[in-house]
Amino acid sequence: MFIRCAFFKGKAKEGRQQEFDDYIDSVLVPTWAAFPGAQEVRVLREVESDNPDIPLELVISIRFESREAIEKALASPERFESREKSQALIAMFDGEVFHTVFKANQVLSV
Repeated sequence: MFIRCAFFKGKAKEGRQQEFDDYIDSVLVPTWAAFPGAQEVRVLREVESDNPDIPLELVISIRFESREAIEKALASPERFESREKSQALIAMFDGEVFHTVFKANQVLSV
């Protein structure tokens, strides 16, 4: 399996935290969940870190079966809609956004 993550390094703009959070939940999560081939969408919000010099306001994790599934999702109309809708979120954010793809092995808890 493969996981594509978006890292929001920085902070929501002063006074816009609630608006930032609400926009993610009401507008963007349904858009990300509609990506073709998406098996799971997780929205991670930092609570604490051992490195306060690297604040991560948000990490979005979307799981796919294969690299090919990621490529199809990235070329889809849903992804382009997501990019357009994300501009409003970026306007509420001070920092940088970058993406990483991870290969993940399934580990079962006992």
